[in-house]
Amino acid sequence: MLESTHNSERLTAARRTRQHSVGIVRRQHAHFAQPLHLRSGKTLEGFTLAYETYGKLNAQRSNAILICHALSGDAHVAGYHTHDPNEPPGWWDDAVGAGKMFDTDRYFVICSNVIGGCQGSTGPASLAADGKPYALRFPIITIADMVQAQRHLMDYLGIQRLFAVAGGSMGGMQALQWAVDYPDRVETVLFLASTPRSSAQNIAFNEIGRQAIYADPNWNNGNYYGRTPPAAGLAVARMVGHITYMSEHSLEVKFSRALQTANQHRYTFGTEFAVESYLQYQGEKFVRRFDANSYLYITKALDYFDIAEGYSTLAEALQGVKARFLVISFSSDWLYTAAQARELVDALAGRSVEYHHVQAHLGHDSFLVEVETMTQLVGGYLNRQWQQLHSHAT
Repeated sequence: MLESTHNSERLTAARRTRQHSVGIVRRQHAHFAQPLHLRSGKTLEGFTLAYETYGKLNAQRSNAILICHALSGDAHVAGYHTHDPNEPPGWWDDAVGAGKMFDTDRYFVICSNVIGGCQGSTGPASLAADGKPYALRFPIITIADMVQAQRHLMDYLGIQRLFAVAGGSMGGMQALQWAVDYPDRVETVLFLASTPRSSAQNIAFNEIGRQAIYADPNWNNGNYYGRTPPAAGLAVARMVGHITYMSEHSLEVKFSRALQTANQHRYTFGTEFAVESYLQYQGEKFVRRFDANSYLYITKALDYFDIAEGYSTLAEALQGVKARFLVISFSSDWLYTAAQARELVDALAGRSVEYHHVQAHLGHDSFLVEVETMTQLVGGYLNRQWQQLHSHAT
């Protein structure tokens, strides 16, 4: 009876969520025959981007917002692909829809899976010219390469100028790269819980995840397609990464030293603590939807990211930027800290930049879960920029 009641409550909650969602959406694919010249000097002779759209593009094609996803994300930012009540919604479903942070009654929202990903865009699991998966033959990619591919998608969709480019974490890096590489094509940048460059600590955590994958005997130097994948290594990589997305406070409040079961047998190497079980669950869930080689490539892209590379200062790197900026950091985010956000804000001195440091206890993932605060800050900012843009137009 208890299990039946729990399932009923879960289904009721799922139906309630669906009622406030954008509903059923479909993944689309844009295929490009032209070469993509990469920062590494290598070239992809052709490529595919998977993407989803929400809302309608207006007649002036001026209301487009590109949302860029983080490391573990994909193009499915909102809605559902099926009518299955057990299907989870897109990764930022609370943010995209009518009356939400990214209001689809006003904006045309786009999200694409990055190059190197594993959810429909060309990546290491894709077939090369010889009909076999690229695996480690896939060229090394950078954040700039991801953005260049997105620029091709905007051309494909007939969008010359984006009203906004938005993203948290790795998505914020892409948004910043857009402003630097294509200054005439971006009106506003939403830079959320991100950094203008990966620090030594950021790189260190990524390397631990990669080493976990390398150590899995099923990795086979990346040649595991059609065989048993390196699930154990990828799960450990996800567990390490997931810890960096949370805060000590959130872990303590959620788990403390609670045991997995009330009468847990102690003094074994079994799963005793609730937090252990939680991390194992996160790892197991992740391997069902992600490719280990994509994890390697995307974390390397994160490591290489330094928007000031090749310039004497960050301010010099941003000299040609024309976009307005909203920058948000969170007090408990120790992955991409407030100091890193402030570095960008200071380098943008003299330009249109609005900065908010939010007191939040949930760590790096606060940009996803602090829905009310983010709706107020981001939704409000977008509304003011939209009104200002159109008041100038009239």
